[in-house]
Amino acid sequence: MNLTLKGGRVLDPASGHDGIADVHVTDRHVVAIGDAPPGFLADETFDAGGLVVAPGLIDMQARLREPGEDHTGSMETELTAAVRGGVTTVCVPPDTYPPIDTPAMANMIRQRVDAAGLARVFPIAALTVALEGERLTDMGSLHQVGCTVLSNGDRAIENTLVVRRAFQYASTFDLTVLLSAADPWLVGNGCIHEGEMATRLGLPVIPEAAETVSVARDLALIETTGIRAHFGCLSSARAVAMVADAQRRGLPVTAGVTAHHLHLTEVDVGVFNTQCKVMPPLRSHADRDALRRGLADGVIASICSDHQAHGRDAKLAPFSEAASGIAGIESLLGLTINLVRDGILDLSTALASLTTNPARILGIDRGTIAVGAIADMCVFDPDSPWSLRETGLTSRGSNTPFLDTELHGRVKATLVAGEFVYRA
Repeated sequence: MNLTLKGGRVLDPASGHDGIADVHVTDRHVVAIGDAPPGFLADETFDAGGLVVAPGLIDMQARLREPGEDHTGSMETELTAAVRGGVTTVCVPPDTYPPIDTPAMANMIRQRVDAAGLARVFPIAALTVALEGERLTDMGSLHQVGCTVLSNGDRAIENTLVVRRAFQYASTFDLTVLLSAADPWLVGNGCIHEGEMATRLGLPVIPEAAETVSVARDLALIETTGIRAHFGCLSSARAVAMVADAQRRGLPVTAGVTAHHLHLTEVDVGVFNTQCKVMPPLRSHADRDALRRGLADGVIASICSDHQAHGRDAKLAPFSEAASGIAGIESLLGLTINLVRDGILDLSTALASLTTNPARILGIDRGTIAVGAIADMCVFDPDSPWSLRETGLTSRGSNTPFLDTELHGRVKATLVAGEFVYRA
């Protein structure tokens, strides 16, 4: 099918293109930007006047709950939520059940995704067998089936020698390692940032050092092994400074942050608001502002949703026992555009953190609107206000502190490989 997106503001951070133009699509690919190629006749024309036409969003960390936790979500529900939010590629951490630690599991994930026919899913393979932190996975076989990024999810590898050997093994295949910075001994049974709110509420704490100690260890091993690494969800000012220093020294390190850590702080926990219980925990205003500066300065390259849908009961327990996580894939773009409206980011930098930069980190051929590129696109109105409503959520999880918050960047259409998978 031939498709023309007509008269939109085409904004492609990868090429720097930013201007009003038509986008023409044939057979899954962009064939022209501007004038149609000779002989091109559109079977369908979509009016994008007054809208931004951007590359499809790439969410570097979102849990789809299938397989293993099908009662809280499924491929169909969570990927439908993704495309409603403009997300065309979703990276799934390896902590499914069973974990993604074999080629068979990676292929099974892809088969279920193909059956859903919505967003593309990029399975992240496990560093260690069953995520137990003891035996290394067969990284060569995983690489052969297209797993170019490895992680141990949120499960810490306590043995530093195992981490070093995992980095060395991964480097032989030129793989990227996605890291969660949390020292398990310092995290302990903590559930809130070690700060003013923890003192008021009397809750067990997670100190900043839980993150910085882990970052320091991993940076030392990255320097000695040469592995390409990405810290997925930083939360503290000190960790941002450590990564910035490593980048200045030429280490192959990138970093990401969740959308909610760019907006919320420990103060939002209020009186035991379990909707604000996340890992890593929400930290101080100074930490939040440092994350924002790191994103604007390019130290932090990506924003993810860290989407985790939970059943209603999971957030009704006392704060220390309640489940961690936010169902955030539908609000990812809206929260990011709010940063633009608040003057924290320009629109190109904001979109780069959701498109071009994640694609570069993952090493995939997505995240751009260019002739010959696969036509994954998000069409949205940057000025249209909207709010998350519990009754309007597509995800099975309504566990978000952003219900009824005014957001901007209403998605009007999402295309995957040149086909509409969502229209408002």
